[in-house]
Amino acid sequence: MAKRASTLDTYDRKRDFTRSPEPRGGKASASSKALSFVVQKHHARQLHYDFRLELDGRLLSWAVPKGPCLDPKVKRMAVEVEDHPLTYGGFEGTIPPGNYGAGTVIVWDNGTWLPVGDPHEGLAKGDLKFDLQGHKLHGRWVLVRIRGRDGEGANGKQPWLLIKERDGQARPLDDYDVLVAEPGSVLATPRAKAGKTTSAPAAPAAAATPSEADPPVLEPPRAALPAKLSPQLATLAAGPPPTPGDWLYELKYDGYRLLCRIDGRSVKCFTRNGHDWTDKLPQLAKALRTLSLKSGWIDGEIVVEDEDGAPDFQALQNAFDSGSTANIVYWIFDVPFLDGRDLRGLPFEQRSVLLPGLLGADSPPMLRVSEAFDADPRDMLVAATRLGFEGIVGKRRDAHYVSTRSPHWIKLKGGSRQEFVVGGYTRPQGGRTDFGALLLGVHDDAGQLRYCGSVGTGFDQARLADVRERLDKLASPKSPFADPLPGTVKVKQFAKPSLVAEIAFAGWTRDSHLRHPVFQGLRDDKPARQVRRERATELAAAPAPLPAQKAGASQAARTAPPSIRITNADRVIDSASGSTKGALVDYYARVAPLILPHLKGRPVSLVRAPDGVGGELFFQKHAQGRELPHVTQLDRALDPGHPSLLQIDQAEALLSVAQMNTIELHTWNATSRAIDRPDRFCLDLDPGEGLGWPRVIEAAQLVHALLDELGLAAFLKTSGGKGLHVVVPVRRHYDWDAVKGFSQAIVQHLAQHLPDRFVAISGPRNRVGKIFVDYLRNGFGATTVSAWSVRARPGLGVSVPVDWSELSSLESGAHWTLADVDARRSVGNGPWTEMEKSRNGLASAMRKLGYVPPAPTAKDKAEAKAKAN
Repeated sequence: MAKRASTLDTYDRKRDFTRSPEPRGGKASASSKALSFVVQKHHARQLHYDFRLELDGRLLSWAVPKGPCLDPKVKRMAVEVEDHPLTYGGFEGTIPPGNYGAGTVIVWDNGTWLPVGDPHEGLAKGDLKFDLQGHKLHGRWVLVRIRGRDGEGANGKQPWLLIKERDGQARPLDDYDVLVAEPGSVLATPRAKAGKTTSAPAAPAAAATPSEADPPVLEPPRAALPAKLSPQLATLAAGPPPTPGDWLYELKYDGYRLLCRIDGRSVKCFTRNGHDWTDKLPQLAKALRTLSLKSGWIDGEIVVEDEDGAPDFQALQNAFDSGSTANIVYWIFDVPFLDGRDLRGLPFEQRSVLLPGLLGADSPPMLRVSEAFDADPRDMLVAATRLGFEGIVGKRRDAHYVSTRSPHWIKLKGGSRQEFVVGGYTRPQGGRTDFGALLLGVHDDAGQLRYCGSVGTGFDQARLADVRERLDKLASPKSPFADPLPGTVKVKQFAKPSLVAEIAFAGWTRDSHLRHPVFQGLRDDKPARQVRRERATELAAAPAPLPAQKAGASQAARTAPPSIRITNADRVIDSASGSTKGALVDYYARVAPLILPHLKGRPVSLVRAPDGVGGELFFQKHAQGRELPHVTQLDRALDPGHPSLLQIDQAEALLSVAQMNTIELHTWNATSRAIDRPDRFCLDLDPGEGLGWPRVIEAAQLVHALLDELGLAAFLKTSGGKGLHVVVPVRRHYDWDAVKGFSQAIVQHLAQHLPDRFVAISGPRNRVGKIFVDYLRNGFGATTVSAWSVRARPGLGVSVPVDWSELSSLESGAHWTLADVDARRSVGNGPWTEMEKSRNGLASAMRKLGYVPPAPTAKDKAEAKAKAN
C-alpha cells in the first residue's frame, strides 16, 4: 500500500473553520517522534470513540461506536473515516451545532503505538497488528477489515473490527470494563468551558462528560421559533432505573418551572401552563438578554435560595407576594430551540453540552446552568436530601425533548411531597387565628375531588392571614369533595376548588389520607384541575420513546391545506409514545418532499387505524367510492376484476389519507405505467424469536455480499419494525413470476449455504434464532412499506433509507421513530441518490445463481400481443 496523499483535503472540506474550533488540516506533517495514537470520546448524535493512529504524517481514523474493549472475545466494530491532522490528537472542546461532528470531544486516551511488521502492508491486507502504550490501553491489538479488497465500502468508509489480542494486558469484560472504570479525559489540564457556570451546592459525584458520534453527522432541522412551548414533565419513579448508566442526574430544584422565549431583544417568560410572567420578573428578563444566542427557547426553574444555598419554596412565594423578585435565581437545564434550529430531536446529553456556552462573560449571577451528573442515583439522592434539596431528576442520555410527561425524565424524592387542592378550612382552636387547618384533596380519574386529610402545620402568622384572605374570596356553601368528610372534621368554611398548596408529608394511610403533612406554600403556576395523586412508577428497562412534540388541533389545522380539514388532532393514536393524530399529520406534511418520490407513479396500499395502534387495522388496496380526496384512482384495467388501485402523487393526497387515519403507506414494486414488469425487488430481513440485533446486522452484510457477487446493486432501509429491507433496483426485462422466483432462489441459496443463520420457510417455529428473508413481497399486488412511512406499531417506528456504511451504527429496525426522525431529514434520500443509475438486468445474475425463469405461457403471449396491438 502506497503512502497516502500529502494533503488532508477531505478533512478540510467537511469543516468550516470559522465556526468550528477544530484545528485545520492542510498538508500532512511528518513527526520525528515515536508514532502517536489517540482515542477521543465525542458526542454528536450517539456516543462513540474515535480511534486514531499516526502514520505518514496524519492520523488514520476509525469510529468505534461501542469503544475499545480489553476482552479478546469481544470484537468491536470500527468504521474507517477520513484522515485527521496530527494536531487533532490534542483537541478537546465543543463543536457547535450545525457543524460536521457537532458535539463535545475529550481525549479519552493517548500514547504511542508500534506496528508489528510493515503497517502499509497490514492496511492493504486488512490485517493491521500493533502494540499500544497508553494511559488506559496497552499490549497487542489488531484491526481486521470485514470486507475484502482495498477501496470497497460506500463513500470509502470501510468496516473493520478492533480486537484485543491475548496477552498480559487482556481482561474479561465481565471483570473489568475500561470505558466504565475510566470514563474521563487523560489530559492534565482541564478543558476550558465556554462562558461561565455557577454550580449548585456540591454533591458527591463527578460532573458527567458528554460523549461522541461521527459519521453520519445529522444537523438539527431548521425551524421557525414557535410562539408557545409546553414543557417536558418528569414521572415520579419508585426507585432508580434498572440501567442507571443510561441516565444523567440533576438536583431537583424546589421552585417554579419557567420557559423563556428569546428572539433578539424580545424576552418572554412563561409558566408551565403558558402564563406570561415577564412583567413579574423584570430583572430576570433583563438578565436573559445577556445570553450568547440570537433566538431560542430556554427551559429551567426559578428559585430563591436559603443561607445554605438550597431552594426555599416559601421564600420564593414571599418574593412574588412582595413584588421583589431581584433575589430569584434561574437554573437553566435545557434548550429545546437555539438560533433557528429545533433541538428537540437531539439526545438530552447532546443538548446539555450546549448550556454552558449560553452564559456570556457579562451574564449576571442570577443565571445558572444546572449540571448533569454521571453518578450513582442512590448516593446522589442521599447527598441532595442532606443539602436541603427535594430530590433529584434523572434524564436518559438519549432522551428527546417532548411537551408531555415522559418516562425518559424521572424524579426521585427524598420524601413525599406534592400539590393538593384546598377545599376549605377548619375552625381555629386555642390561640390560633384565621383557621385551624386546610382541607386537602386530589382529583380522581373521573375528575372528582377526593378528600385526603388536612394540614395545620407549617404556617406563620402572615401566611395564615394571607391564605385565609384568599379562601374567603372563594367561599362556597357546599363541599367541593365528592366523598363525605369524617365526622371529626370541624369545617368552618368550604371554598371553590381553585387554590393549590404544596405539601410535604410522611406518606399515605390505608384510607388514602396524608400522614404528618406540613404546609410548604401556595402554587400559582399549576391549575387545580390538573392536581392528581402522584403514584410512583416502576421503570421498565427501556421506556418507549416519546414524540418530539404533541401536535394540537390548531397546529395540525395550519399544516394541512384549506381543502383538507383535520379532525380529532389531539386524539392519542399510540399509547406507548403518547403520539397524537395531529403529530402524525404534521410529520407527513414535513416529510412530504422526501416520501413523495417513493410514492409517485406507483400503486399504493394504505394501513388505516381508526382506533390507533393496538386497535383493528384495515389494509386498503382499492378505491372505495370518493372517500379519499386528492388520491388518484387508476384505470381498473391495471388490476382486472377489482375496483381502482390508488396512487398518491401530491402532498394533498398524502395529508388526505393521514386525515382518514392512515398510518402506513405501502407501494408496489412496479410503476402504474408498466405494471406488468417490476423495476425492483425487496428482501425483508425478518428476525426470529430470540435473535439479537447484531445477527440482523450480520445477515444484512451477508445478503449485500451475495448481491454484490451477483452483480446487483443493493440499497438499505430500516423497516420501522424489527428488521431491515434490502431494495434491489432492476431493469424491466422480466415479469412478476420471474422476479419473484429469482428472489426466492436468492433466499434458498442463503438458507442452503448458511443454514445456521437463514431460513427460507416462513412461520415463527421455523425461524427461531434465524433470519427469514421474506421474498413474498415481490409478487403481483404485493407491497412493501414505503421509505419515510410511519409504522402502526407501539412507538411508531419509521422506515428510513440508510447508507451501508451506517449499518453498524443502527440499534434496531425502529432506529428512528416519530419522536426523533426529524433529525434525519437533513440526510433525506441521500443514501439512495444513485438508485436510478444502478439498475441492472437480471439475466447475468440468474445465470450465476443457476436460476431459470419460467417460460411464458400461451396466455402470457396472448396478453403481450394484445398490449402490443
